[in-house]
Amino acid sequence: MNDQFYIQRALQVAKNGLGTTRPNPMVGCVIVVDDKIIAEGFTSAYGGNHAEVNAINKVTDKSLLQKATLYVTLEPCSHYGKTPPCSDLIIHHKIPNVVIGCVDDNPEVAGKGIKKLIEAGCKVRVGICEEDCKAHHKRFFTFHNKKRPYIILKWAETEDGFIAPNQRDKQAPVWITNTFSRQLVHKWRTEEQAILIGTNTVFQDNPTLTVRDWTGKNPTRIVLDKNESLDKTFSVFNAEAETLIFKDATAKAICDQLFKAEINSVIIEGGAKTLQLFIDENLWDEARVFKGKTTFKSGAKAPKFNGQRIETSHILEDTLSIYKNENN
Repeated sequence: MNDQFYIQRALQVAKNGLGTTRPNPMVGCVIVVDDKIIAEGFTSAYGGNHAEVNAINKVTDKSLLQKATLYVTLEPCSHYGKTPPCSDLIIHHKIPNVVIGCVDDNPEVAGKGIKKLIEAGCKVRVGICEEDCKAHHKRFFTFHNKKRPYIILKWAETEDGFIAPNQRDKQAPVWITNTFSRQLVHKWRTEEQAILIGTNTVFQDNPTLTVRDWTGKNPTRIVLDKNESLDKTFSVFNAEAETLIFKDATAKAICDQLFKAEINSVIIEGGAKTLQLFIDENLWDEARVFKGKTTFKSGAKAPKFNGQRIETSHILEDTLSIYKNENN
């Protein structure tokens, strides 16, 4: 086996923390002795142990650590936060070799963990599967480097390019996609820290924005209501999840508010106006677009945007396309 293999395994393990570690990064750690994995760990829910601690705690015979190699997707922390520094624990157990996927850009770490390990005599290798690790930690890096959350746009459009009809019979969503596609969206909601919509979506659909069709934590609900026109009878204000009201009119101002609230990822499920607001200000990272077989013939047009399509899949008759913003 080689370093790339074990870092890739650490990335797999890390995904067990998806949606629970926020605002901390979902790190994965693998400990290897004589080319055999003896322990694995991932970051606990926020406030709990980091990946390295969980992996080390699983090693019954701690003497094995003195000849081990520790693989981790992100640089071990060197500062006191909710938990003590992971770099100190690695040094305490005299782990001789540490292989790191990518450096932590958080100013509180930013190479300090690596420096501490080297000064203690550890052999450190950095940048193994670096691009994969950076992509995995995209939410964390976007938050710290761009001072805003990682932004995912999501909408469903009809075969003829509309996301909502002109007329509707009741105050409820008009479904474009099938139930399996909608269940996938609920899964996505558990993976992000917040979900954002505009006033019109509340009035027209009266959504709850929860994860009813999946098991997981409901995201924080962000509602744009600059004119304070919404009353608390709408479902988005029920007790199932926290709801924050933003009055800002620009995407930049909204992002500033989200950053202050320490929200490191948001999925935007608003209408065409809200989605276009973030597209026009080039404040988005990823777009997930469903196309159903339904036709409306008229209505609200799907947003216009430029993005690189990186993935296409089919969910029965629905088509799902994933785009990346290359201009951001």
